[in-house]
Amino acid sequence: MATATEGDARRPVYLDNAATTRARPEVVDAVVTALQERFGNPASIHTAGLEAERLVKEARSVLAAALEVPADDLYFTSGGTEANNWALRGVLAAYARRGRHLVTTAIEHSSILSTARRLEAEGHRVTIVPVDRQGRVDPERVAAAVADDTVLVSIMLVNNEIGSIQPVADIVRAVRARRPDVLVHVDAVQAFGKLPVKPRAWGVDLVTVSAHKIHGPKGTGALYVRRGVRIQPLLVGGEQEGGLRPGTHNVPGIAGFGVAARLILAEQPELSRRMHALKLRLVQRVQAEIPDVYVNGPDPDEGAPHIVNLSVVGARGEVLVHALAQRGVYVSTGSACTSRRTAPSHVLQALGLPPERLDSALRISLSRETTEEDVERFVAALKEAAAEVRAVAAVRGRR
Repeated sequence: MATATEGDARRPVYLDNAATTRARPEVVDAVVTALQERFGNPASIHTAGLEAERLVKEARSVLAAALEVPADDLYFTSGGTEANNWALRGVLAAYARRGRHLVTTAIEHSSILSTARRLEAEGHRVTIVPVDRQGRVDPERVAAAVADDTVLVSIMLVNNEIGSIQPVADIVRAVRARRPDVLVHVDAVQAFGKLPVKPRAWGVDLVTVSAHKIHGPKGTGALYVRRGVRIQPLLVGGEQEGGLRPGTHNVPGIAGFGVAARLILAEQPELSRRMHALKLRLVQRVQAEIPDVYVNGPDPDEGAPHIVNLSVVGARGEVLVHALAQRGVYVSTGSACTSRRTAPSHVLQALGLPPERLDSALRISLSRETTEEDVERFVAALKEAAAEVRAVAAVRGRR
């Protein structure tokens, strides 16, 4: 008898969009044009250089409009990881006389937490604020962690594993009530293009965004730095990006980023509603069809529209990932940056989940390309895979 997914083998079901997304055709065209036709170095003063520079300026203007910030306050990077590293290291270096203290949370991306640990080893002081069972941080607890030597607070707007949304505006208000001069950085990589990101309305000083989460090219990101905020460069050796991010511009990536941002932001309100409805349908169908499946983190109706984390108790997450891949369905166990580690996710551990839910977690993440058919095929594949993996585990447990 054919399995539930054999007839649909023509097209894989890709539900790992929090890791990366497929580039849109318009983005690919922009990248190819920059590579083949407008290929000059933007630092060159001849016509080819000026044409390339125009692509960079156009993309910067699009991103600035999306974030409602001045274009001159945006700096292009090689991606979200570099921008996060730069925000922490650059600000702490620039304000070394003010203090050496960083405040962040227990569920940040590894590019924040690993940088924080490295800074701590170098003599800085780091405070990690815990979260509740929904993956949300209490603004008052963040403010309580602020001390006389605190320079920076770094908060992720949307968590990349469970989709929890942090109350950034409330956090900023609480922090500033305690210490008005403390700077706030927001990692908005998973939020940008799915939720409104408004640095100036929230009073945020630095924001990280990335292209490949919104159907743009990999290797391109940006850091917003509010005018007046000092930041030291990570690299030296050129005058690009106001001397703060030297190196020849990645013009194809930047051009693609601009196109991806323009397109996704035009769709954002309706896209968010559609992904939210698909996520709710997915959770409802899975829990109706498969026993002992639990949602990790926020209630599906409250978290980000595109991410849900499920524990299929009795089946190890990484085994399920492979079993689903054999059926043409692609999900992950967590962040792509740490997916090859065998240790449980630090995000799920921070929620205080029991071991059986830590070991059986899957992250499912949607995009503008996700359809109702994809959801149904995922449910059918997961039902088969869970039964198969649980049966094998039960046999091994009896030995």
